[in-house]
Amino acid sequence: MADITRRLGWRHLRGAPTAHIRHHRSGRLVHNEPGISFWFRPLSAAISEVPVDDRELAMTFHARTADFQDVAVQATVTYRISDPALASARLDFSVDPDTGAWRGAPLEQLGTLLTETAQQHALAVLARTPLASALVDGVSAVRERVAAGLAAEPRLPATGIEIVAVRVVALRPEPEVERALRTPARELIQQEADRATYERRAVAVERERAIAENELASQIELARREEQLVDQRGTNARREAEEAAAADAVRAEAEAARSVRLADAEARRTERLAEAEAARSVRLARAEAEGTREVGDAKAAAQAAWLRVHAEVDVAVLHALTGTRLAENLPRIDSVTVSPDVLTGLLARLGDGERT
Repeated sequence: MADITRRLGWRHLRGAPTAHIRHHRSGRLVHNEPGISFWFRPLSAAISEVPVDDRELAMTFHARTADFQDVAVQATVTYRISDPALASARLDFSVDPDTGAWRGAPLEQLGTLLTETAQQHALAVLARTPLASALVDGVSAVRERVAAGLAAEPRLPATGIEIVAVRVVALRPEPEVERALRTPARELIQQEADRATYERRAVAVERERAIAENELASQIELARREEQLVDQRGTNARREAEEAAAADAVRAEAEAARSVRLADAEARRTERLAEAEAARSVRLARAEAEGTREVGDAKAAAQAAWLRVHAEVDVAVLHALTGTRLAENLPRIDSVTVSPDVLTGLLARLGDGERT
């Protein structure tokens, strides 16, 4: 859409590079080129804007095959307006001088023309083709037929339309028919999958059998080797027992001989100790007897001397010595408590002594 600006009764139009502008003023062509800009008066101007870029037209229509099955066709037609003057003469591409919008709907008219033309040729092809063939080769056949039909359509060059490309995106039957057609292929795929599963299971069973045989052979070999091991262990145990018995006999003999030697040595040592102890006891007894005799003699001599000394001493001296010896042997007395009875007795004795 052209960009139009208002200025004091004048209008300024600025077109896009992909839009061909045709400006008539008072019935005379003034501007005729794409991507231009100019000032004009709206009351005396007639402006057409024709797009010259490539345009995509998507179409979807239904057709019926030779075996009376409905199919949906999805296609895309790429076209361009190669002759803007011819297109503006055949279709209404005029724009409003105030807003720049098309007064009509020229592109919708072109779309209807192209869709009906393409649909006519596609229906002609599919009406002579069974559904199975249409699903296999229908896309290319419909594309070629539609492209050829649009190229040969006289209304398109007369309108200034050029077909750039034709693409058929999909050709699909009704959902129920499509599911019915998919069933055999699915069954075949399922059968192949089942066959592969069975073969895989058979291979797995065969491998399991081989593994079981290998395990059984391994067990048999292990049992045989275990038997040999048991025999060898028995032989080793008997040999060890024999060697241990021989070693025990040698050890017992050595121990007996050693015990005899130890007993003899112990007896000789005991005998020597007994002899030494007897001699020592005799010497000790003799020494003790000698010492006892000497001590007795010394005590007797000391007692005799003591008696001789005391026999010659006065009785008062003996009493004094006796009191001194008694005082030395008495325990320490810190205080003496004299009761009245004791004092009375002592005084009575003192009185008796004085009278005597």
